[in-house]
Amino acid sequence: MDTGEILGMHHIKIPVTDLVRSRAWYERVFDLEPRMEFRDDHDGVVRGVAYRAKGDFSLALRENPDAARGMAGYDPFAIMLRGRADVDYWVRRLDDLGVVHAPVTEATIGYILAFDDPDGLQLRFYTLDENGADPEGRVRV
Repeated sequence: MDTGEILGMHHIKIPVTDLVRSRAWYERVFDLEPRMEFRDDHDGVVRGVAYRAKGDFSLALRENPDAARGMAGYDPFAIMLRGRADVDYWVRRLDDLGVVHAPVTEATIGYILAFDDPDGLQLRFYTLDENGADPEGRVRV
């Protein structure tokens, strides 16, 4: 076996303006339980939290208002789902939680579901199944 093989993503760290607010939102939406909290060395206030979600998905939140403000409207990562049934599950879950989301998009790379976190960071689910459609009518090559 060769060395240096990339096994996947270790975790995603998201900057937030208000850790208490974002923590409550992420825990509710993704049904997360904290694994670790990170306290500020100077004042002892919790400024970060790490989670392990279902499967191998790991997520961390860090209070960093300047970085978070610069991320609004941006989608720096996508969460992988298997297929359309999984997207439909998340549509129902987000609806049940009152989280506003875009309609499901059928694209060449699969189905996409987008929604924003409390700071306006765009989160996206993408499926593994490729269905050949393109929302802009382009021909797949």
